[in-house]
Amino acid sequence: MNLRRLFGVSVLALAALLGLSAHAAPKKTFDVCWTIYAGWMPWDYAQASGIVSKWAKKYGIEIKVTQLNDYVESINQYTAGKFDGCTMTNMDALTIPAAGGVDSTALIVGDYSSGNDGIVLKGAGKTVKDLKGLDVNLVELSVSHYLLARALQSAGLSEKDVKVVNTSDADIVAAFATSQVKAAVAWNPQLSEIKAAPGASLVFDSSKIPGEILDLMVVNTQTLKDNPALGKALTGAWYEVMALMKAKNAAALTHMAKASGTDLPGYEAQLKTTAMYYTAADASKFTTSADLPAIMKRVSQFSFEKGLLGDGAKSADAIGVAFPGGKVNGNAKNVKLRFDASYMQQAAEGKL
Repeated sequence: MNLRRLFGVSVLALAALLGLSAHAAPKKTFDVCWTIYAGWMPWDYAQASGIVSKWAKKYGIEIKVTQLNDYVESINQYTAGKFDGCTMTNMDALTIPAAGGVDSTALIVGDYSSGNDGIVLKGAGKTVKDLKGLDVNLVELSVSHYLLARALQSAGLSEKDVKVVNTSDADIVAAFATSQVKAAVAWNPQLSEIKAAPGASLVFDSSKIPGEILDLMVVNTQTLKDNPALGKALTGAWYEVMALMKAKNAAALTHMAKASGTDLPGYEAQLKTTAMYYTAADASKFTTSADLPAIMKRVSQFSFEKGLLGDGAKSADAIGVAFPGGKVNGNAKNVKLRFDASYMQQAAEGKL
């Protein structure tokens, strides 16, 4: 079961209670975690192949890369300070550690969903406009919910025109198979099963909102500031694996496929709807573009409307989000999420 895209709302109170913004000190050993998803499987290969160890040794440090089974729990543990870095989406980086008071930095922008998330109608409906008046089954307050909001907006509709029915990712395929459910929003692999149902039509997917559902390696900002070697080693290791993937290295891809519970063709199918930034130059270009602040402004607005920025948030600008070049969305005095392209730029320039 892929739990990558669930919001960990419950961790907000925990993070606020713990006051998790303590300064880190220079150190030599680090722990980062990841969970299974097509765009994060490179971390497994980087660890298993010794690539992470090689880059860590280059900078005189040690890095342990740990796979956790539960996506939300991985972010909770990062937020609680157990890990120095963690894989997560841009929205979850904002609504969990940042909303919980933990200053975090998006060190690596790895990919964006380009069809891994979609809205499916069953029966006569063939367009987003046909959602009007329907119950829509999805995981409430998840990226699926965000995708629905963006789709409705594109068709001149709003959430008032539909009724959201909260359905777990584990149950959504079975729900869509019933005669009562006419519309659902899901992510892969569940999306693939839903699309294959008789009479099903994909009416909107994440390829229509490129760059809005981002998959990141997020690290504690103070830890990174005190230990730039961590940023250099992680970034160097990541792009060594990206080079292998870009070259379609069979051994690397087969390892990732097996580790994710599928075979090589299955993993390659997942990658087709995952827009990987295989080069540091491309990742850096996106991270420094004007598109990213605009995307995060939409994400912040949605998160605020759903109450995901914390009880004290009075507007979508409650949490500051900083970008390369000094631009800040929201409260510049309360920056808790930062996009840093400097390490990716060093990789692109061969300076790591």
